[in-house]
Amino acid sequence: MSSSSQASQRINALLDENSFVEIGALVTARSTDFNLKQEETPSDGVVTGYGVIGGNLVYVYSQDASVLGGSIGEMHAKKIVRLYDLAIKTGSPVIGLIDSAGMRLQEGTDALNAFGEIYLKQVEASGVVPQITAVFGTCGGGLALIPSITDFTFMESDKAKLFVNSPNVLEGNYKEKLDTSSAKWQSQEAGNVDVVADEATIYAEIRQLVSLLPSNNEDGDSYEECSDDLNRACENLDGATGDPALIARQISDNGIFFEAKRDYAKEMVTGFIKLNGATVGLVGNRTVVFDENGKETDKFDDKITAHGANKAAEFISFCDAFDIPVLTLTNATGFGSSKCDEKHVAKAAGRLVYALANATVPKVNLITGKAFGSAYVVMNSKAVGADITISWPDAQIGTMDANIAAKIICDGKDAETVSKAASDYAALQNNVKSAAARGYVDEIIEPADTRKYVVGAFEMLFTKRDERPAKKHGTV
Repeated sequence: MSSSSQASQRINALLDENSFVEIGALVTARSTDFNLKQEETPSDGVVTGYGVIGGNLVYVYSQDASVLGGSIGEMHAKKIVRLYDLAIKTGSPVIGLIDSAGMRLQEGTDALNAFGEIYLKQVEASGVVPQITAVFGTCGGGLALIPSITDFTFMESDKAKLFVNSPNVLEGNYKEKLDTSSAKWQSQEAGNVDVVADEATIYAEIRQLVSLLPSNNEDGDSYEECSDDLNRACENLDGATGDPALIARQISDNGIFFEAKRDYAKEMVTGFIKLNGATVGLVGNRTVVFDENGKETDKFDDKITAHGANKAAEFISFCDAFDIPVLTLTNATGFGSSKCDEKHVAKAAGRLVYALANATVPKVNLITGKAFGSAYVVMNSKAVGADITISWPDAQIGTMDANIAAKIICDGKDAETVSKAASDYAALQNNVKSAAARGYVDEIIEPADTRKYVVGAFEMLFTKRDERPAKKHGTV
């Protein structure tokens, strides 16, 4: 099997059978510097065209590493730009399959200009059509910006490399010491990748993601008939308070849940579920990770970290751009307090507040555990624009943990006084009913009824219209 066919095979493995139509198959490089004219450049190292996924139109380009290493030159870029033009005109997603040595050095400034033309089209398409990148081989230097401008990035677990600077040129580092270009590092540490998997799994995951997303920012076509019972009870849901990913699967139609940036900042969960056939973006605070067998694999403090806030803000911004409603699951008592957090958390939490308050899509907040202090305000509280706030009966809403509050209020008093003040404070302030009495909570529901009430809230909000003051754009 030649790699040339590998570029096409990747496209065929991704799309519905026999649906791919190639565009620009006869394009070749026109540069003649450095004896380039001696080399054949079929399709100029990239296969481009269109096809369907689940019957929905998508545009795909797949780089061919057998032609000059899949490097990007003038004509290679023109083919990708042409694809973007069509995608913007027809309102359909663009999927890029990356396997490239980077810039075609023989083409000099033409190649540099080519990179810029791709970036420009990506920026034009941002918020207009979904953009998805899958890295199967090398994606280095200026090419690494391509996935960073797109909305979702997939990375093959073994062969894929994603980097701006090669690990070996980083001061004090070399690849064997720390492979900063590896899928593991890019997904867990850098947060640049949504899914790391083998090739076959990546195709299946992209197909699922495309089925959940609208084709563009104006067509609400991410709806389908719901075959799941809208009133289905979710027993023992409160047992999953610590892991919103588990709650997501339980309340979603037929257990559908696509988790975004799943290996990064795991203390914040982001992903898509289906409710009555409509896609909803879910964001939730996580204190524990359970595997498929219900076994604990990771634990976190109930705090909003800088990484977690940035991850959530970026996700909510995507949802708002594509008119996808947002459901938040709140269970946080404060902010991350490491030195790294202190450096970044104020700005990151500000971005999260901005993303939520600025979003005009339907917003529902479900308080599942503790909602204390500013962390509660930040997580889609009514004050920053939640349309409906629902709470479980055992949730707590207040300024802080009752024991800490009592120590501050009764400073210098004996233990018995402090203890009584703590129980009074908990009953008065942290009781979810006191928040409901002031109108900060709309409904207190049994955990088992969560699906029914959340579906109902989004149905009610379906025709929501929300205007903002006229401006070019915000600056947060």
